Amino acid sequence: MFAALLVIIAAWYFHLTVVEWTVILLCIGLVVSIEALNTAVEYLCDYIQPEHDAKIGSVKDIAAAAVFIAAVISAIVGLIIFLPKII
Repeated sequence: MFAALLVIIAAWYFHLTVVEWTVILLCIGLVVSIEALNTAVEYLCDYIQPEHDAKIGSVKDIAAAAVFIAAVISAIVGLIIFLPKII
C-alpha cells in the first residue's frame, strides 16, 4: 500500500493525463485485488489442510506467483509511464 501511495503522489506531481491515471489506478487495483485473492486462497488452504501438504504448498505458490506477475507487469507499466517524465 505504501508503494501505491508513492505512485499516486508521483502521478499527481508529474501531472499525468487522464489515460495515464486510469492505467495507474487499474494496475494498483489489479495488484491489490490479486493480493486479496492470494490471502483468501492461503486461508482456505490452511483451513482445509492445517498440516503441511505438498499439493497445498503448490497451490499457495501458484497464488503467490500470480501476485508477483501482476506486480512485475504493474512495475513495467509504471516505468513506461514515469521514465519519460523523469529523464
